[in-house]
Amino acid sequence: MLSAPASGDERPNILIVILDDIGFTDLGAYGSEIATPHMDALAARGAQFTNFHVAPTCAPTRAMLMTGADSHRTGIPTLEHLVIPEYQDQPGHEGELNTAVATIAEHLQAAGYQSFITGKWHLGRSSTSLPAARGFDRSFILDSSGADNWEHRTYLPHYTHAEWWEDFEPVQEFPDNFYSSEFLTDRLIAYIGDRDVNRPFLAVLSLQANHIPLQAPREFTERYAGRYDAGWDVLRDERRSAAIALGLVPESTELAEQPQGLRDWEQLSRREREFAIASREVAAGMLEAADHHVGRLLDWLDAQGRLENTLVIVLSDNGPEYNHPTDNWAFGMWLAMQGYSLDVDDLGERRTYAFIGPEWATASASPLSLFKFHAGEGGLRVPLIVAGPGVEARGLVSGFSFVTDIAPTLLDIAGARPLDEREPITGRSLVPVLTGQADTIYGLDDAVGLEMSGMSALWRGDWKLVRSMPPFGDGQWRLFNLATDPGEAHDLADSEPEILASMMEAYAAYEARVGVIPVPEGFNAAERIAALGWKAFLDQHGLMLIGLGMLVLALLGGGLILVLTRQR
Repeated sequence: MLSAPASGDERPNILIVILDDIGFTDLGAYGSEIATPHMDALAARGAQFTNFHVAPTCAPTRAMLMTGADSHRTGIPTLEHLVIPEYQDQPGHEGELNTAVATIAEHLQAAGYQSFITGKWHLGRSSTSLPAARGFDRSFILDSSGADNWEHRTYLPHYTHAEWWEDFEPVQEFPDNFYSSEFLTDRLIAYIGDRDVNRPFLAVLSLQANHIPLQAPREFTERYAGRYDAGWDVLRDERRSAAIALGLVPESTELAEQPQGLRDWEQLSRREREFAIASREVAAGMLEAADHHVGRLLDWLDAQGRLENTLVIVLSDNGPEYNHPTDNWAFGMWLAMQGYSLDVDDLGERRTYAFIGPEWATASASPLSLFKFHAGEGGLRVPLIVAGPGVEARGLVSGFSFVTDIAPTLLDIAGARPLDEREPITGRSLVPVLTGQADTIYGLDDAVGLEMSGMSALWRGDWKLVRSMPPFGDGQWRLFNLATDPGEAHDLADSEPEILASMMEAYAAYEARVGVIPVPEGFNAAERIAALGWKAFLDQHGLMLIGLGMLVLALLGGGLILVLTRQR
């Protein structure tokens, strides 16, 4: 345990800041050109992890973060859009946070802590899965995968509305001046301000930055005017050089070959290039705005005399978002019907819809390979910063760590025992690393596995076994030595057959241990999500489209009759 008292209000408070879809080099401390001074300052006075891993999408990561258990034991092994019939009635695959596991808030509640959360939850909205039922005293949360940042509205046709909740009650309206990062920070400050001052607290600020739609106040976005005019290839190279210079990755790190299907910057039309540049500027502004509001929260805690005794954790839930929504014409039609604009002149502001697409995503993840939804390091290796009482100014921490390690770390720091009757925590406490007693909590023979809808990985020592599925993977198993090749540029599966066989055996043991249910042959997550989007779109607007179609046919038929009549 860290050097903190075992009881009373002197036990450390805990603040977790969860960023959404932030790539490995998106924060300033990790080599970014984006201004994130408040999070960079935390890294400077604490521990900055360079080998921390999560799931390739948000919900499984959040389930593991909150419980310390593998996602296949929590009820949420994948996104709700990717739940297959084989999961029906299977333990650990319920589609929401099950009651077999306990959250860190439940564990800490039993130890006398009070807990608060604002922002994205995405672990269920039932009476047993909302945070109000899982140890949180106050909560203002979004249970959809995302939402608009300016208004109370959905961002995908898959949802008829954005699922916002305060405690057990659905939220129907937002204030007129709502902006997600600002509002969620203010609400968390209000919750902490109303707490019992004689008890320590856990506070979770779960921001929507940088989930699509990318949106940010102009004052932040305009600071990046012209910064990205050279394109994504240049930025990807810049980020790689910065990561090497900072010591985040070895000098031997090479960029992996880009996946098939990405666009060539030089071949873009003028309009495509303008939109790409504007979207990247909005992404930068959105992240800087998030850092600004995190800074407001830290300043408020400092003014209250609480910051010195508050442990702060900052992480992302997965790698950068790759989706290019308007590639699907039906989605473009849905955006237009919702009143969303793609106009570059005011992109990022109210009623606009920006996104970076897979090309900019490779730059956000650089020098790592691939991005969100895939098992390449770019989808799984993300920033983690820990600072506060008892944490040494460690600088860079290069030892492997995994998202399930956060929960046992916090319980260790708080002097809290896990609840005995719940699913065991499988992660390991990072306290030895945070206090400088060890460089890593995993030995060379310790294997850590991951699976989400066929996206699979196993880490052991310097080695990684990995399989990425479509749209940008091919379902083939590959082997990499991450100590020299974190960019996954050189597949060693053929040259190291014994290591490959051993890793495959360890992965099979992992699947059996946690209860992985394989996806069907030929499963394509992107196609499934698109199909569900089509279905939702037709469910909502099918009758109108049929009516329009009949009207068009009637007009065409009437015109044809008129022409034939005149010819006669």
